[in-house]
Amino acid sequence: MARSFPPSPKPLNVAILAFDGCQVLDVAGPAMVFEAANNASGAARYKVHILSSKGGTVRTNSAVALVTKALETLAPRAIDTFLIAGGDRSGLQMLKADVSVRKWVIQTSTKARRYGSICTGAFALAHFALLSGKRVATHWSACSDLAELCPDACVDAHALFVNDGRLWTSAGVTTGMDMSLAMVASDFGEAVANAIAKRLVLYARRPGYQSQFSPVLSAQSHAAAPFVDLIDWIRENLAKPLNVQRLAARVSMSERTFLRHFTRSLGMTPARLVEMLRLDLTRVYLATGMSLKEIAPKVGYPSSTQLSRAFGRRFGMTPMLFRELHERGDCGGPVTES
Repeated sequence: MARSFPPSPKPLNVAILAFDGCQVLDVAGPAMVFEAANNASGAARYKVHILSSKGGTVRTNSAVALVTKALETLAPRAIDTFLIAGGDRSGLQMLKADVSVRKWVIQTSTKARRYGSICTGAFALAHFALLSGKRVATHWSACSDLAELCPDACVDAHALFVNDGRLWTSAGVTTGMDMSLAMVASDFGEAVANAIAKRLVLYARRPGYQSQFSPVLSAQSHAAAPFVDLIDWIRENLAKPLNVQRLAARVSMSERTFLRHFTRSLGMTPARLVEMLRLDLTRVYLATGMSLKEIAPKVGYPSSTQLSRAFGRRFGMTPMLFRELHERGDCGGPVTES
């Protein structure tokens, strides 16, 4: 539920901590979302501050430098939302070794309405003992290391982002934008968050429980050359009949040859992949409040009844129960597709 604000609330201070070697999109992505909220709502809702230990120019892990303000310019009690960016190992090591950073981060995490990290920024929070007993997310490649470093935290190796009380943590890079959109939706409502997603030309708003491993990317990573483009085409044409005959013709193969090579390449039949993509898109539509009757033709099912049955077989719950859990923010872990 969105917070209740007066007509012209004082802007909420959002502080993003950067450091030499940080991931530029971990900083720029969330900053763009919060700044876009000001445009989408027609009012100054947030004021974004990019901070570093001493201020000045910070070198990122790409060909971009950031101009930052020193931590001391913003008192911990003045911050509403505080996030630590992820970055390379050496940069994080230097950040964790900075005594002034440690003191400021701990004070800020205590006083801020919410605090958290993007990507491997979770390792800084772990080093400062701020993840104990919490459910957290980080980049899939770093989950086992984080679990080893912080054994009393529950590391969700699949989720795009996790909200556990005042703590928000996200997986790699672009998921920081997904998490920031969820924060905006919590503060000012879904309409504002959806307007931001549209302004930033995002394909869809992704909920936190969605897996870091998208069905499309997972399929394409296993696909042989003739099928990579076909998978993209399938995703763009899910409302159409997608039988073996049509798909085989798309890649100029006989039906028998296509079925054999496709199944061997991806480890699943074409029908299973099509169903997986259709039901994944169904979850996205359900999360927006669209009715099952509206969704069915958009994802290629003749009726809402057939869609409901397929959804139940795959996810072990009805579409309506999924929507109810989504609205309560209690969808649990993601369903892993195989």
